[in-house]
Amino acid sequence: MSFLKVYAAGQPQQAEQTLTDGLAIQAALAEQGVRFERWQASQPLSAEAGQDEILAAYNDEVSRLKQDNGFQTADVISLTPDHPDKAALRQKFLSEHIHSEDEVRFFVRGAGMFYMHLNDQVFIVGCEQEDLISVPAGTKHWFDMGDNPDFTCIRLFTNPEGWVAQYTEDKIADSFPRFEDLSA
Repeated sequence: MSFLKVYAAGQPQQAEQTLTDGLAIQAALAEQGVRFERWQASQPLSAEAGQDEILAAYNDEVSRLKQDNGFQTADVISLTPDHPDKAALRQKFLSEHIHSEDEVRFFVRGAGMFYMHLNDQVFIVGCEQEDLISVPAGTKHWFDMGDNPDFTCIRLFTNPEGWVAQYTEDKIADSFPRFEDLSA
């Protein structure tokens, strides 16, 4: 289930607010300048669907975002529990960082959590199949995919280099509940 939990930045033990309704999540995130949408595939997808089939199934939505936001490329990333670099990838994404462009992810299947450090609060968005999140450029954030990642996402980029992070060196991410704690 998709969710939004809002914490005071110095109080990682207890959420101040929890939302599970998609429209309520969308409205709360919109107040922070964060895009959250739910998409439906235009055609059925097989469990073995590759990049071309996935991008075709979401062509209208991807094309709209490209046109509206100047994205140049879209690709598909999949991680599974048997990925040999899953631990290293998790660590790479768990440190607070920013990007010079919006970080856009659409969950075709599976789940992951985006944590956004906005002023004196941390917004944790639990994303699942059919959720799109767009973290604005310059927003301090991190991502947790869990010990055993199992997801497929569409990613959109304006930078042809793809995912490029600038780490903040802030250790705030170390104090907040992890994927396993919040998805239980």
